Formats: sequence, C-alpha cells, structure tokens
Amino acid sequence: MKFIKTEIDGIFIIEPQIFEDARGYFFESYNETEFAKNGINAHFVQDNQSKSSYGVIRGLHCQIGKHSQAKLVRVLKGKVLDVAVDIRKGSPTFGKHVAVELSAENKRQLFIPRHFLHGFSVLSEEAIFAYKCDNAYCKEAEFAIRYDDPEIGIDWQLPVDKVITSEKDKAANRLEDIPDER
Repeated sequence: MKFIKTEIDGIFIIEPQIFEDARGYFFESYNETEFAKNGINAHFVQDNQSKSSYGVIRGLHCQIGKHSQAKLVRVLKGKVLDVAVDIRKGSPTFGKHVAVELSAENKRQLFIPRHFLHGFSVLSEEAIFAYKCDNAYCKEAEFAIRYDDPEIGIDWQLPVDKVITSEKDKAANRLEDIPDER
C-alpha cells in the first residue's frame, strides 16, 4: 500500500497495490501492520455501508467527545468526492478541508482521524460507500456542520439544483458552533 500524506496532518490517501490477471483483481484494503508503520494505530470496531444516487451529499458529520471516530473510507461502486474537515480547535488547519475523489475504479481510500468532520457527494449515477470506524456509533454524540457553510467553502462538484441532502443536514450547525468538547 502507498500512504500519501495530505496538506492536513493525520489525513492519508491510501492507494492499494492491485494484482490483476484474466480472473479480475485482488488487493489488500486493510493491513494493521502497514497502517501502524505509517502512524495509523486505529483499532476498527464497526463497518458501515451506504448506497446513494447522483447529487446526494451526506455530511458533514462526526461524533464528539469520547465517541469520536476515526474512519477508513472507500467506494465499492461509482464515484464520490470525499471530504474531511479539521475541527481540532487550536490546530493550524482548523476549518480547512481535504477533498479527494474516491471511486471503484481508482480504489483509493481515505483515512480520517478522530476530531474531523466527514462527508461526501455522489458524482456517479449511483455509489456504494463503505467505511470502517474505530468507535461504535452513539446517537447522543452526533454533531453536524452544514455542507454549504461558506466559512469552509467546499466545492462539492455538483450543480446547486442537483443537490439532494437530508432535512437534518440542511438544518445543521455552522463551523462557529463547534463545541469545545470534540
């Protein structure tokens, strides 16, 4: 695996080594030893999967406090723009984001450490998205920032009139509302 550092400390793009032949392909999507060699010591405890259609934006979400989660995300079908936003108060990159295209074709993954918001937009007709989490989901620890918060300024690579999102995400907080306990 190739671990590519991003402009925000702790976020990595992970490119697997693909072994292809007439039968198809094989690759390792996770190897605890390789991750640890690159400074990622997450112990994953939960796997999630979602299916979404073109124009869907899911995010920006996180868990706060002791329920904060690190995530390893990838696309099994289709293509998304995956986004992580630094909400570590006092961080030199607070409020900044990393946006990476993940697809079934490029097989890239994104590692997002704890204390980051996460979201994605679906750029293909349909996308199946999978992610591993290092902490179990807790409804009481949910926190969200609006996907269109101008202070963050994410280009979701979608026409505004094609965006589909939940009412809950439309009513989410702004970056300035981040609690001290993340």
